[in-house]
Parts: sequence; C-alpha cells; structure tokens
Amino acid sequence: MSTPSPAPVAAMAGGAGGGKGKGDAPTTIQPIRTLATPTAQAVRHTHPVLLLSLLLLRFKALVADPVPTMCSALPVLAAVQVAYAVACLPPAGSQQQQGAKGAAARKRKPGSDASGPNVVVTALVALVLSALATLALLAAFVLLGAPLLTHLPHTALCAAHLSVLALFPVLYARGLDGRAWLAVLGAAAPLDEAFGGLAGAVVGAWLGAVPIPLDWDRDWQRWPVTVLCGVFAGYALGKLVGGSPLAFGRRFGGAGSD
Repeated sequence: MSTPSPAPVAAMAGGAGGGKGKGDAPTTIQPIRTLATPTAQAVRHTHPVLLLSLLLLRFKALVADPVPTMCSALPVLAAVQVAYAVACLPPAGSQQQQGAKGAAARKRKPGSDASGPNVVVTALVALVLSALATLALLAAFVLLGAPLLTHLPHTALCAAHLSVLALFPVLYARGLDGRAWLAVLGAAAPLDEAFGGLAGAVVGAWLGAVPIPLDWDRDWQRWPVTVLCGVFAGYALGKLVGGSPLAFGRRFGGAGSD
C-alpha cells in the first residue's frame, strides 16, 4: 500500500527548479511546464477569464467600500488560485522525484509504490508562505509611498491579494529553492505562466498607481482600487504571455533557457 510523502515540506525546500547532488554540476533553472492533461489545459485557458470576470463583477463594490469587498474576495481568490495550481502546475519537488524515478524503479520491491509530493500539503504550505509574504509586500508598498497610518487595512489587503494571486503559484511550483528565488527576484528566471504572472502583476501594480494623484476627481481613483485592478490585469496578461510558445523559456534580455 502506498504511503504519502514523508517530508512534503522538505520537497517545498527542494523546489522545482532543480538542484545539485553530491559531485554534480549546478543545474540550470528550468521554466515551469504546465501539466499536459486535458483538465489542466482547459483550466489554464479559462483561469484568466475567470479572474477578470470576478474583478468586473465586484468593481462597483470595490470602489464604494474597498475594505469589506477585498475581505470577502480574498478567500474566493485563494480558492481559485489553489484550484488552478493543483490542476495545472507541478508541485514543488516533483521534478526531482521524476528525475530519480528510473533508479528507484529498479530498486523497488514488487508490490511497492513510490509517491510524489502531496499536492494538498504543498498547496497549504504555499498558502502559509503567501500569508507571510504579505508582510514583506506591505512593507514594500509603504516604502514606495502607499498610505499606512490612514489606510492600513486597504494597503494590507492589497498586499494580500498580490501575494495570493501572483506569489502563490510560484511558491507552489518552486517551493523554497533558493537558487530559483534568486533568479525570480532578480528577473533572471525563464518565463513561464507562474513567473510571467508574477512579473505582470508587479508591473500592473506600478502602472495602476499612476492615475491616483491625477486631478480627475473620480471615485475609482481612491487607494487602492486602480492598483488592485492593475495587479489583476497585469497578472492575467503576464500569465498568458509567459505561457505562450513565443515567450516560454525565454529570459528578460532575449536569452532562452538551456
């Protein structure tokens, strides 16, 4: 009878970008490939449409009362992102598991079975890490000029949405692989859906802040409505571009992955 992975958190630490064993040369960080199942392909194409539709449905409420609207939307967003990650992305550590599969199969006793990373535990750990990352994003927002004393709930919830939307898929697929995260944070990782979505969300948040100080006197210019809209739009666009055949595996600067 098969047993679950004894150390799912260790798999998260290993990440999906590959590492190096004893005596091995360092491996190149590879893009995250979406699963090839029909369900995964259907979900990955409908996922951006669903996210933007949810934003449009709640836009008026977001403008009228941002804090309660973002509070009620956050669990829904988390559920959507968990479903997308489980259906479409390989969990952290799965690539190492596949790489060692041949050798393990030769040593395995008849009737035994090897199990990969537990997707449920991986998703839960990634959610916890996303919640912790919200604090870092909150600090980054404040350092970049976001209101803290007068709009702390607004800023914190905006940071939470950015973390769950854009960081969670990368955490789910790459875990805590230090080399991979250095490449991601340095914009040197190969493009894929997860990294493309993260890059697009960050750029979208920055562009979304542009209309706020303009003297248009519109209700939707309130903090953080335009920033949150930019996060969603940028994530959807970046995800589509990163997963496209023309951009997948390429790096900023035009280099492709090995």
